[in-house]
Amino acid sequence: MLIGDVARRSGVSTRMLRHYDALGLVRPTGRTAGGYREYSAEDVRRIFHVESLRSLGLSLKQIGRALEDPAFTPSALVGDLIRWTEERLAREQELLERLRAIDTSAPAGWQDVLRIVALMRELDSTSAARRNQAVLAGSEGAPVPAELLARAVLDESDPHVAGALRWALARSDGDGRAVLGAGTRSEDVAVRRRAVLAITEMPGAPGAAAVLEGALGDADATVRRHAALALGRQGVTAAVPELVGMVVEGSNDVEAAEVLGALSREPGCAERITAALADALAAPAADSATRIRLTQALVELEGAPAQEVLHHLTRDDDPAVALVATALAGVIEERPPDVP
Repeated sequence: MLIGDVARRSGVSTRMLRHYDALGLVRPTGRTAGGYREYSAEDVRRIFHVESLRSLGLSLKQIGRALEDPAFTPSALVGDLIRWTEERLAREQELLERLRAIDTSAPAGWQDVLRIVALMRELDSTSAARRNQAVLAGSEGAPVPAELLARAVLDESDPHVAGALRWALARSDGDGRAVLGAGTRSEDVAVRRRAVLAITEMPGAPGAAAVLEGALGDADATVRRHAALALGRQGVTAAVPELVGMVVEGSNDVEAAEVLGALSREPGCAERITAALADALAAPAADSATRIRLTQALVELEGAPAQEVLHHLTRDDDPAVALVATALAGVIEERPPDVP
């Protein structure tokens, strides 16, 4: 079969067939009396073999190795293809996200596009100082896309740069909540922590409270604590169990106690918080240090129920608890009536 016939039947151009011949991939086994290339049925099958491998993304050099090297197994080839494809898709996904960030910013001209691209390049720097400088410099110019800032927050491991990014995001006009919300569902606990911390610094964002309430069920204690403190400050009583748990564990217990005190001013909430603290005080596993922290938390609460529990603790079997309760009860009694 002459080269023109092969090209028509295989869909491979005569130019490519000659290139395959020059590379040694598919050399016609025969020649006509006039010196023209003549392909056998086996040659045609090899052409289709080459085209199949090309469709998987292999280079011609890789195809030549696959066809000629007995040690080049299909499993190794497929494994390499999977890795190359995953890397390519990751690059394309990153490009897509950057294009969306630019599109979200509604650039008025090429100067805006170039400014955002320059910021993206700086945020990819290996230098934390350069990344931090880029965030601060970007915030002084035209608005930076909130989606871009939110994605950078999720990726940033340096605490100083992360703080600058959260600050810039909180004061941006856009909405990075969707990106941050997706971050709270990441398999990477570090990403979830960054996402929740960023959301706590933009409490007025639509839907932020709902995302934080979902974070109360996170497997990671740090994520739950960030969410509980932020929700408690917003008057969301769903945070009470986690806040009480923080007092028990001694993790940001002073801050948690203050938030519980503010929540106790919500209608019908004081008795619930007092009961939760009393239950924790009576728990068999509560040691002296834990019970002292719980006793100290009681003094932050509004209402007679908390004061009753506190006075009861002045006669506690643990001398240290009784001493702390007695001192705090005295402080409460000395408060002016209008002081909470």
